Amino acid sequence: MILGIGSDLVDVRRIERVIAHHGDRFILRIFTETERIKADRRANRIETYAKRFAAKEACAKALGTGFRKGVFWRDLGVVNLPSGRPTMKLTGGALQRLRAITPAGHEVRIDVTITDEGPMAQALVIISAVPKEA
Repeated sequence: MILGIGSDLVDVRRIERVIAHHGDRFILRIFTETERIKADRRANRIETYAKRFAAKEACAKALGTGFRKGVFWRDLGVVNLPSGRPTMKLTGGALQRLRAITPAGHEVRIDVTITDEGPMAQALVIISAVPKEA
């Protein structure tokens, strides 16, 4: 069953301007260490940050809270499974919210798709509950 759906669209140039103006202060406030490592080793660093920014926004929407009720930017991190498929790792207030909306006897699956087509980056997040296997 679907617990939440969120999408976001961000202008990569906006993220580029914010990073140029605020630098590490912005990056450290918004992105997890894993996200920073991944972005900083890519040639298209700004696009990578923009896609992850959009995914965080989309995930906050899918949780039904946005960035309120104890959900903070670094509580939402884009990670890749061994297959390469992106998903979200939630911590702190975001994880608490996820647990609160997950029905008993179910496990959560977070599906993420991220893309960019200059100058835009887009993300879609679907949070589902699937019955636990007995």
